[in-house]
Amino acid sequence: MSESKAKGTANPERYKIPIKSILVTQPQPTTDNSPYLSIAEKYDIKVDFRAFIEVEPVPFKEFRKDKVDILSHTAIIFTSRNAVDHFFRICQESKIEMPADMKYFCISDQTAYYLQKYITLRKRKLFVGEKTAKDLFEVIKKHKNEKFLFPCSNIRKEDIPEFLASNKIKHTEAIIYKTVAADLSDLDDVTYDCLAFFSPSGIHSLFINFPDFKQNNTRIAAFGPTTAKAVIDAGLELDIEAPLPNAPSMTGAIEVYIQNQAKKGKK
Repeated sequence: MSESKAKGTANPERYKIPIKSILVTQPQPTTDNSPYLSIAEKYDIKVDFRAFIEVEPVPFKEFRKDKVDILSHTAIIFTSRNAVDHFFRICQESKIEMPADMKYFCISDQTAYYLQKYITLRKRKLFVGEKTAKDLFEVIKKHKNEKFLFPCSNIRKEDIPEFLASNKIKHTEAIIYKTVAADLSDLDDVTYDCLAFFSPSGIHSLFINFPDFKQNNTRIAAFGPTTAKAVIDAGLELDIEAPLPNAPSMTGAIEVYIQNQAKKGKK
């Protein structure tokens, strides 16, 4: 996709055109206090939400072919709620009950809290990173004699497997769900002033659904370096990159862009 049809299709003068519509390539928020809604109200911008990727479970029969022995491990690494849900789905279908001495390593407090849906945390051994995988590495190093199981998607970052391998920590990857392109055929077009992406999979889904997509006046926003690279590799021009030192969120980076536009317009 590095030589996509989008290459060279961006209007170099697009930065002069005010952003009046944004498509956030994530599901609709379930609360009314989304920062995107604040931007919509503050700048009179239309903000729509649509997930560009979907999660599909790996069938139990397919999982069994990998011959992963869950109970031969002493610790489990969770990086998302999807991983938690599908791991315990596999356990249920395998008729496996997690032993009381199993250790759980979670990438964030949110993921750890979500575990309570399946286990009683006070009776288990729980270790939590601050936010990122890198934060969790220091915690894992203190328990490097454990045998780790890493339940994950067919599409995942390399950081955790590479860390475990480079530190010679025993581990097994278990693909328990798949990340696939959502069917966006009901969308007439994607001619928004700004498209906000959060993963390389979102960029892939854009071209699966709209192979003739041309950037034209659309500003492309990307969260994280791997997403930014996927934008560029797809032949698109990146306009808004998050996080920024002064804007750690996607909404913050978009707002900085809008404010800079306004300043340039007054000159």
